Amino acid sequence: MTREPEPPLPDEEAEWIRAAQTGDRSAFARLIDCYWDRLYRWLYHLTRDRHTAEDLTQETFLRALAAVKSFRPGSNFRAWVFRIGHNNFVNQKRAERRTKHQLPEDSAAPGEGSVEANTENREVLEVVSQAVADLPSDFRSAILLRVHEGLSFREIAKVLNTTEETARWRVFKARQKLMKVLSPELLPPGAVSEEAKE
Repeated sequence: MTREPEPPLPDEEAEWIRAAQTGDRSAFARLIDCYWDRLYRWLYHLTRDRHTAEDLTQETFLRALAAVKSFRPGSNFRAWVFRIGHNNFVNQKRAERRTKHQLPEDSAAPGEGSVEANTENREVLEVVSQAVADLPSDFRSAILLRVHEGLSFREIAKVLNTTEETARWRVFKARQKLMKVLSPELLPPGAVSEEAKE
């Protein structure tokens, strides 16, 4: 199993960004290595199509490379890249106006244990994936940024080009909808609101 690269340390990332802004392609390649899998996974959850997610991820990094000189030092680079990715997704959706209802093919990685356990795990993952996939795309993108990426509401608002209050409301509504259709033990980690845990 391949491990996702660790996010760079803030100083290291700032150094790569500075180098990329002066035209150093290898520095930008390091940034791509750090964020490619995370961006692809998020776009895959939004599009439910591998090829579309790959195309959007590639296009996002090409646009980020073209615009890297305009990136403000001290800003959140990951949120900036996700914002570009979200804009690409919205533009692609507008262009197509067709939806695909497809479960992730790799939602259940092959593991050890009995066939029954693996089948049960796969079924649980499919139920959860379908519940998330059935959310309206605004709610789905917000909850995935919160749960999978751990972004703050302010960062989610920047990515989705909305207010912090709207980002908070979308995550809240997504949680409500998931809690209606999933039993508590099936909710994705982090999907239960922080308020409920206090």
